[in-house]
Amino acid sequence: MPTNKIPFRQTNYFTDLICDYIDQKKELKVLYNRFPTLENFEDQLKEKAKNFDDINRIVLANVLKEQYTELDISALTKKNIEALKKPNTYTITTGHQLNLFTGPLYFLYKIITTINLTASLNKKYPDYNFVPIYWMATEDHDFDEINYFNLNGKKLQWNKEAAGAVGRLDTVGLREVFKVLQNELGPGDNAKNLEQWFKDAYLQHNNLADATRFLANQLLGTLGLVILDADHPKLKECFGPHIKTELLQQTSFAKVNETNETLESAGYNVQV
Repeated sequence: MPTNKIPFRQTNYFTDLICDYIDQKKELKVLYNRFPTLENFEDQLKEKAKNFDDINRIVLANVLKEQYTELDISALTKKNIEALKKPNTYTITTGHQLNLFTGPLYFLYKIITTINLTASLNKKYPDYNFVPIYWMATEDHDFDEINYFNLNGKKLQWNKEAAGAVGRLDTVGLREVFKVLQNELGPGDNAKNLEQWFKDAYLQHNNLADATRFLANQLLGTLGLVILDADHPKLKECFGPHIKTELLQQTSFAKVNETNETLESAGYNVQV
């Protein structure tokens, strides 16, 4: 099928910083390690192999098995979780908020792009295993950004008093959203499928993390997607040393300020 490609810069949707990065402008190369071409992944793999503890691999795989206990797991996803224990396995990760019923279309774009990149890497580097990960932002606190989706020009919203990590929120109140969804979808097989997905995800699970995991697995699990909820004590224990370093040395603050100065000196606007 014939296709037309529009350069990012011509869309007028992206900042000069993003467009210059995509164009690999030399002024920005001090801000990243390697540009993500397929060829550059080989050196990246060798570098990662030196700084990842094999014990953490076991912890991660075991936590994922626990989180998948109540799901119908595809053979490929199960294989990918097992592969995480191997020293020649690497993850290709995307993260996103727990938008109600997936929310904006780029929720799916991001995950599908991750799956496609994983397939390309598995083909180019057959001596390694690559696993696509959807990291659920279960500890995000901005409920107002995720409590709705748009359909037929209308905003279907989950009205609820909410605070704290959104993944821990109960799903009370979503039956009302389901009723509105039914009215908007109308008759037809596709409408019935969408209704069933919403019902199985949000009316059959007790919290938003479990509901979102179910829905993402229902949509893309057969492609080997592994869905991770990092809000788990064993995973946080692995992350503990990094948190300690951050609290005592404020590494991120110093590095972000350093990067901002570099961007400003190169003529870019710094985000607040």
